[in-house]
Amino acid sequence: MTDEREMLRETVAALVVKHASPAAVRVAMESDRGYDESLWRLLCEQVGAAALVIPEELGGAGGELADAATVLQELGRALVPSPLLGTTLAELALLAAPEPDAQTLTRLAEGVSIGALVLDPDYVVNGDVADVVVAAKDAQLSRWTRFTAQPVTTMDPTRRLARVRPQEAQTIGADPGLADIAAILLAAEQIGAAERCLQLTVEYTKNRVQFGRPIGSFQALKHRMADLYVAVAAARAVVADACTEPTPANAATARLAACEALNTVAAEGIQLHGGIAITWEHDMHLYFKRAHGSTHLLDPPRELLRRLESEVLPTP
Repeated sequence: MTDEREMLRETVAALVVKHASPAAVRVAMESDRGYDESLWRLLCEQVGAAALVIPEELGGAGGELADAATVLQELGRALVPSPLLGTTLAELALLAAPEPDAQTLTRLAEGVSIGALVLDPDYVVNGDVADVVVAAKDAQLSRWTRFTAQPVTTMDPTRRLARVRPQEAQTIGADPGLADIAAILLAAEQIGAAERCLQLTVEYTKNRVQFGRPIGSFQALKHRMADLYVAVAAARAVVADACTEPTPANAATARLAACEALNTVAAEGIQLHGGIAITWEHDMHLYFKRAHGSTHLLDPPRELLRRLESEVLPTP
């Protein structure tokens, strides 16, 4: 990680610590828009989070995919409800046009407008709060200039989804592979959640006493913690590689690794915390729900595996 990217990470982490405590996250996810609007303004004004992938000549920060991934990883760590993922993907879609809409991109970069990318119209991130909606279908992009959006009930209360239908649309151009970019950015968010989930579990096992000693001192649990650490660290490295070289194969590999890491850590966290983990007051169940919700948000793991197999195995 470069010094500039580490500074970006630290700045976002500081904002999250100050404004996105577990209590604040619960307030945000139950609000009308599903996210903390004041925190969103801070992320846009102080960090430029929504401007990262937009070129400087169009009013953005001229950053790279890894910069957006860094911010999403920190937001994922605390399960912060945020329109950043959908907005970033909408911006990348608009940038694929032969002549990008500079005015719309400026409003998205400033956080004034919220964006959404439609990959599955039944489950659109930010769909119920989006001002700018772009759909990717059959290798083409189209902007839905008029649309309807209906919130849908989800497993993960920290991520709002909506069913979106077009009423008027205009073609933008060819799809540069936004599903792969979405997979990489979502994987980065999952890594942050997995890291925090593991941290919570380690802290609990250090403090939970049984038979006169912390359960984390038992050798069997030490081995389990070590295995979880390795799984998360390996997945983090895979996602970092995908950010640097966002090929379809790397995107699929990153998603698989991130899904496996977060699902495994969340399941172990639920078990090792015991009954308290499934009470509404504890945060562990939210990580468990985020793990399963994120796994099914894009192409399922089986489809990713089939795609990778077709690339590495010879055609009969």
